[in-house]
Amino acid sequence: MRIVADLELHSKYARAVSSSMTLPTIASWADKKGIDLVGTGDFTHPMWFKELEANLKETENGIYKLKKSKSKTRFLLTSEISCIYSHKGKGRRVHLLVYLPKLSDVKKFNSELTKHGANLFSDGRPIVGLSLYQVASIAFSVNSGALVIPAHVWTPWYGFYGQMSGYESLYDAFEDLTDNIPAVETGLSSDPAMNWKIEENLNRRIVSFGDAHSPQKLGRESTVFQVDELTYDAVHDALWDKGSSKILYTIEFYPEEGKYHYTGHRKCKVVYSPKETKSKGLSCPVCGKNLTIGVVSRVEKLASFEIETEAETDKNGVRWIKDRKGKRKPYVMMVPLMEIIAESFGVGVATKAVQSTYEKMISELGNEFKILFETGFQDINKNVGSKIAEAVKKVRAGDIFIAPGYDGVFGEVKIWKDERDVEIGGPSGQDTLF
Repeated sequence: MRIVADLELHSKYARAVSSSMTLPTIASWADKKGIDLVGTGDFTHPMWFKELEANLKETENGIYKLKKSKSKTRFLLTSEISCIYSHKGKGRRVHLLVYLPKLSDVKKFNSELTKHGANLFSDGRPIVGLSLYQVASIAFSVNSGALVIPAHVWTPWYGFYGQMSGYESLYDAFEDLTDNIPAVETGLSSDPAMNWKIEENLNRRIVSFGDAHSPQKLGRESTVFQVDELTYDAVHDALWDKGSSKILYTIEFYPEEGKYHYTGHRKCKVVYSPKETKSKGLSCPVCGKNLTIGVVSRVEKLASFEIETEAETDKNGVRWIKDRKGKRKPYVMMVPLMEIIAESFGVGVATKAVQSTYEKMISELGNEFKILFETGFQDINKNVGSKIAEAVKKVRAGDIFIAPGYDGVFGEVKIWKDERDVEIGGPSGQDTLF
């Protein structure tokens, strides 16, 4: 059984999150996207936990569905913890994903956090003064099968390897629990190949999830599992690469589009590639303040070796990225369908024309992932015209252009080039993506 999963998102109770992030809306949009298994997010928040108890029904071991709903989407109990503390002479701010199989486990976990002084009402992603080691210990004490995964590991703030408050080694934080950490999550500003360069991740899975704060952002990154049946244990085993359960591939946001890919200073609109960072330094040439170190530069600093990748195009024109030595799971890059439609029309993503076209395509052609990766170009052409069909074709082939994101500014994706655009993998002074 092939399962598309997005296991990092937030509820309406989290800061800077849409009020429409409710269970029915999440389920509805997961169906539209083609996501089979979605995280609940924020199970630590008392009000959200009450909603989970009232509205979810366990269908299989550790897997839940929405009561009184025809949605095919299944839920896994997930949350994200913001650990802010001091360790080894440095202030740490790191986000950690925690997954548990049972609502009773969640209740115990939340109770333990409260006993340790956490104010769980404060935010759906609670800030706790506990170390990563302490939170992981609590999770494993509640259920030995808990899954603990560092989130968006390269983000300068709140990423495990982040420049501002992270670590350079999992062992530095997790010590004797390091071998209990099955995977790291890429975040929007890195891709699997960047994470393959880190020696301690050689025998660790690389996963990608969307970190959605609104329903439309669900699935902008996902991980595809192969399982015999959809249970918590099967997902657990896939993340540990045990038995017949495994990760097949990940679906990736272009890392350049992430808001911390390059080094820069948002206020002064200064942005540096890795080569420019090395030659020009880390001070803003406009105001003299420190630049925010980009993910790609941070990866280079911690990398143990280089990785050779190769691209292979399938029968649908989709470009897959693979480890040339064949030791790693492949991945595929994507641009969300709404962004494709918006550029094809030359309008904003939130316009009525984009929304109505998106709904038409979903209702007549199938879910978003099917359209992005499988639907024939002729069928898209018949449904919504040649411009969008051409755009999907270009995106599948990786024939796009991106101005990289930096210092909290998302990168800008363009499907059709103008004189200001930078070609991915092409000559222009920018480092190639692959």
